[in-house]
Amino acid sequence: MCSLTTTFVVAAIFFTTTLYESNAQLTATFYASTCPNVSSIVSNAVQQALQSDSRIGASLIRLHFHDCFVNGCDASILLDDSANIQSEKNAGPNTNSTRGFDVVDNIKTALENSCPGVVSCADLLALAAEASVSLSGGPSWSVLLGRRDSLTANQAGANTSIPSPFEGLSNITSKFSAVGLDTNDLVALSGAHTFGRAQCRTFSNRLYNFSGTGNPDPTLNSSYLSTLQQTCPQNGNGAALANLDPGTPDSFDNSYFTNLQNNRGLLQSDQELFSTNGAATVSIVNSFSSNQSAFFQSFAQSMINMGNISPLTGSNGEIRSDCKKVNGS
Repeated sequence: MCSLTTTFVVAAIFFTTTLYESNAQLTATFYASTCPNVSSIVSNAVQQALQSDSRIGASLIRLHFHDCFVNGCDASILLDDSANIQSEKNAGPNTNSTRGFDVVDNIKTALENSCPGVVSCADLLALAAEASVSLSGGPSWSVLLGRRDSLTANQAGANTSIPSPFEGLSNITSKFSAVGLDTNDLVALSGAHTFGRAQCRTFSNRLYNFSGTGNPDPTLNSSYLSTLQQTCPQNGNGAALANLDPGTPDSFDNSYFTNLQNNRGLLQSDQELFSTNGAATVSIVNSFSSNQSAFFQSFAQSMINMGNISPLTGSNGEIRSDCKKVNGS
């Protein structure tokens, strides 16, 4: 009798433990019964947005990236300033830079019309990132779902945790490592710079006065340098835009890595992946440049890895009805 009781107690503990673990585990079928069309609703809205804004795919994936690096993938980046919240939108890496919030609101409205109160804003960002990539010619993957939305934001964390275009490879590697992402993830996810734009202010130091030398960055291809100096004249408009990938600026392909091999990376943080002597990143750049399917496979896996950073699950957080604000505020 005693051993039977012990067995029952152990079994009960095991059951509740596994229940908790599965609760904390994201799954591709999370909305199968509660919002079965979630993926197509998001994809259709992204496709519609792309018709009037060729940049929006890159902007949406960036929101997911900047969200996940601060307190995990919890849609904290979407919260506006309020009495209790200092918005991450006003942090250095995001202010006058992150965009697409109107499209997020449109997607949320479509989801609320079909499945009110069901789909989180954090999952919306993960789904929108996948749709942005696949609709631009990149890979598709099964997005794992079940994240919930934060009740707070972390502006200070956004200022310190998000990798910067001005940082060296060792700093950026450390920031990826801090959220459980490795060197392969770093190179693969940097490949998202195969589409989208960057403002002159994020790379003009490379054109005129790199690291205080008074000269351009020596790793910058000279003809590319001339082109960029025309786009971004010295003391010109820092908000002017340049394509991250000059050859196929709106297509998701592996040409970003070929650009790096030809010293045509736009940002310092891009070019350092290839131009840092002895770095583990160099051979990965070479691999992705010569084999697009290897890049696509790694990219999809790294997006899943990034999407797994510290999600709120179970009864933590909430499902926001408006992505810009906490419920009831």
